[in-house]
Amino acid sequence: MVDTVAEDIGDPGAADDLVARVLGRHGRIDVLVHTAAVMGYGSVEEMPAEVFTAVVDTAVHGTVHLARAVLPVMRAQHAGTFIGVNSLLGSVTVPRMGAYAASKWGQRAVLRTLQQETRDEPGVSVCIVSPGSVNTPIYYQAANYTGHVVRPPWPVLAPERVAAAIMRLADRPRRHVSVPVGPGNPLIIAGFRLLPLVYDRLVGPLLRLAVLSRTRLRPTSGTVHRPAPAQERIHGRWPAPSGEQATTTGAER
Repeated sequence: MVDTVAEDIGDPGAADDLVARVLGRHGRIDVLVHTAAVMGYGSVEEMPAEVFTAVVDTAVHGTVHLARAVLPVMRAQHAGTFIGVNSLLGSVTVPRMGAYAASKWGQRAVLRTLQQETRDEPGVSVCIVSPGSVNTPIYYQAANYTGHVVRPPWPVLAPERVAAAIMRLADRPRRHVSVPVGPGNPLIIAGFRLLPLVYDRLVGPLLRLAVLSRTRLRPTSGTVHRPAPAQERIHGRWPAPSGEQATTTGAER
């Protein structure tokens, strides 16, 4: 049986209500997987301040609100696993993705702190999953102020790969590490940390080549402020015919 409850985790009261509803229906919470995120493309200078703030708030404060609501329950049970889905961009930065990187660096800091703060309760685990590019709709739903339709950089993972990593953590939690999903993640992170001058020289041209398409796009706030239920699905559209994404993101929502 699957229960579906829609709430805005940006609201701490909504997070409390969500946890209360689950407890009312099932009596306990064994695993919570936090995947909520919105994405924005555009430089720090060109992205509207309210869009930048909303991208960061969804990941950072959403994680805080859920953790404050569910971890006391897990402590009372002396058991439970909180799994936060972070990102490769929680460990590196990329030009024109500053809002999303800030959201994921901040979220990673919250999750790592929670790992430290739950050491006193051996039965409670806080886990981190950090995928690279995943074939979901988040890219064409994103706020975009680059002037171009965007796409996920290669290699693009199937969402089932991330789901499998989450399931493994649910069965066997790893409390003090971040689990990467994607073959290129360790190499990219190593370049960012060990060869910063080389990384900074290459990352801009690679972004233009791998992420920004030639299809032009008007500025859009995407789903940052409000959802687009008709666009929700498990898989994205990659590979996609040329121009397909432009038809879904060309207008302000």
